[in-house]
Amino acid sequence: MPRKALICPDTTPYYRCVLRAFLCGRDERTEQSFEHRRQWIGDRLLALAQVFALEEYRGRSNI
Repeated sequence: MPRKALICPDTTPYYRCVLRAFLCGRDERTEQSFEHRRQWIGDRLLALAQVFALEEYRGRSNI
């Protein structure tokens, strides 16, 4: 099901879908690795957990 059918712009006006944007993992098309970001994201979430009520997160691959 396409995302435009899943998201209601009236309730979520700031939703944005980006195609072919890799946050972590490896882009098979360009062979570019973004694995270095995984550690940065983990470190940043730990720092934010000291300020906000954030206890857990789970990193997922792009697959």
